Amino acid sequence: MVKIRNIKELAELAGVSTGTVSRALAGSGLISEKTRTRIQALADEHGFRPNVMARNLRIQRTGAIGVLIPLGHETGQHISDPFFITMLGLLADELTERGYDLLLSRVIPTDNAWLERVSDSGRVDGIIVIGQSDQAATLDRVAARYRPLVVWGGHEPGQVHCSVGSDNRRGGDLAASHLIAQGCERIAFFGDPKALEIGQRLDGCRDAMARAGLGEPTVLPAHLVAEAAHPDIAGFLGSTSERPQGIVAASDVIAMSTLRALAEFGLSVPGDVRVIGYDGLAIGEQTVPRLTTISQDLTRGAHHLVDMLLRRIAGEDTESVVMQPELIVRLSA
Repeated sequence: MVKIRNIKELAELAGVSTGTVSRALAGSGLISEKTRTRIQALADEHGFRPNVMARNLRIQRTGAIGVLIPLGHETGQHISDPFFITMLGLLADELTERGYDLLLSRVIPTDNAWLERVSDSGRVDGIIVIGQSDQAATLDRVAARYRPLVVWGGHEPGQVHCSVGSDNRRGGDLAASHLIAQGCERIAFFGDPKALEIGQRLDGCRDAMARAGLGEPTVLPAHLVAEAAHPDIAGFLGSTSERPQGIVAASDVIAMSTLRALAEFGLSVPGDVRVIGYDGLAIGEQTVPRLTTISQDLTRGAHHLVDMLLRRIAGEDTESVVMQPELIVRLSA
């Protein structure tokens, strides 16, 4: 059997043009299924594999999507964080089904050019950023000239970058409203509002408390990392003279650290203190007690991120998507 070395030789064997072979091997719908099957069978029979790098150079595509996690406000957070692991798994599934590779990078912004170094590198066809952190200005600046960029996070009026995320203010409102309906008057918010999403969740908590005439929530700017959040929360519980009756945690990870600290102080949940998280992670089903949370529907969010990015790569304009959060009531509240 003669080994085929290039598309030209395969085209001669198949009796078609090189363009037909190229499109057939790429799975193009412009070629009939019968022709695609015949050409692929000939390629397999003669051990031919197309040069993907050369093809990508011709069509000016890399076949890779950059997924960046900027940690300007929380430099100790890692990719192993339950939220990141969940979102990355969902994105990897979506991108793989669309024929793309994922190029992952955890970024500690040390200057304002961290995003340009990826967007201008030529290594990726587009970028998905997971979380705005405290980098909204950088995201807006780059998005103004680099179109294939989509961000998981909150949305604000006048925002330049295209984002996908939950209505964080509504989510914070849902959480605090539920605590108020359960009889809580002293409510605390655990999370650092310097990050856009967390700040919006705190605003929603304030909205609900203002409607109920309860004044301001007590705010503890707890870290997102469990190892750092726990001492923050333990220190707060040990120093406060009037413990909260209800706690809105800015993430499920913070909520889980809260459950641990409350147990260490001999406080029962939900008997002494009610706790609500945010994100809707599957791990919340395994806590004791099971965690009440605000679900963001991360599966649908990942689908939107990939779909919108590929549309922007193709030249379309896309508007930000703000999904409605859902209160999932379990035993902790």
